[in-house]
Amino acid sequence: MSNKNKTISFRVSEAKFETLREIAEERDISLSAVFRDYVDMLVDHSGKVEVVPEHELNGGEEGDDDSFPPTVEVPKAFVREHERLELEADHLREQLEEYRRYVTKLREEVDGDEEVIMLEDLDGDEEDSESAYRIGEFEETL
Repeated sequence: MSNKNKTISFRVSEAKFETLREIAEERDISLSAVFRDYVDMLVDHSGKVEVVPEHELNGGEEGDDDSFPPTVEVPKAFVREHERLELEADHLREQLEEYRRYVTKLREEVDGDEEVIMLEDLDGDEEDSESAYRIGEFEETL
């Protein structure tokens, strides 16, 4: 795809054109730059841009604080707590990964090196085991 600039035409009344020219002169930019900024703002905000006179924007008659884009003040304590929780979550993720590696290592040791010996296999002959060891009985030999 080519990256060519396209031309956009605007049709405004003569009074609005003069107002736009005054705005451009106040800001010491060209009239086309005013339109480019407006179009860029439209694109950045998905077409949700409202053009209002500056006196209405800075404490207009209605007194509402609805500005675009909306802003919210967040207390520093909230930001610090959020950062602390992010650090703690990272630490817990690292610990979890360390424990997983340790468990994997232990499983490999159990599976690879040692054979499992069942207690029943250690019993051997029942006759010998009954005479040699008895649970709960004590035999004293003199």
